[in-house]
Amino acid sequence: MDFLANHIEALIFCSQKPITDKEVKDCLTEMFEAEVPLKDIHDAIAKLQEKYKSEEYAFEPVQSGGGFQFLTKPAYQASIGILLKQQSKKRLSNSALETLSIIAYRQPITKGEMEQIRGVNCDYSVQKLLEKELIEIKGKSDAVGRPIIYGTSQNFIDYFGINDLSELPTLKDFEQKENEIGEEKE
Repeated sequence: MDFLANHIEALIFCSQKPITDKEVKDCLTEMFEAEVPLKDIHDAIAKLQEKYKSEEYAFEPVQSGGGFQFLTKPAYQASIGILLKQQSKKRLSNSALETLSIIAYRQPITKGEMEQIRGVNCDYSVQKLLEKELIEIKGKSDAVGRPIIYGTSQNFIDYFGINDLSELPTLKDFEQKENEIGEEKE
């Protein structure tokens, strides 16, 4: 029975959505090339649920959405909430990434210069990048109106896992050779 429970545990664990007992049965039947009774599957799932009731585990198999899936126990909701909040803060939209790349490669740069390159207003992206502390104000330009100059911050370097700006990829890193098909002739 442990053998069957281990296979069911693996199926529940790797399923991206709740897996039904019928899906479990179909998988096991194909794998063992023999019919696996639903009663044995239900007994194995009950055994798994009993195993994961222990305080030793932070998650458990739960029946939800018409099937079974591993869910974190309610006692760990606060720490998971903090992690998800932190991860959502780290995501950047495409417009923010475009703006950030312009700043990284052209710094020090004004918002007007960014907008000239992108062809759209950059106010929102710049504000979000400032909030995430990926860019910082480096000063004011001597140009008319004395616009603010932006550059990347230390957090930018940490976020992208580089040691300094010289490690940013260059244009030639992205260039493709004109004829890559076929053999190279000397």
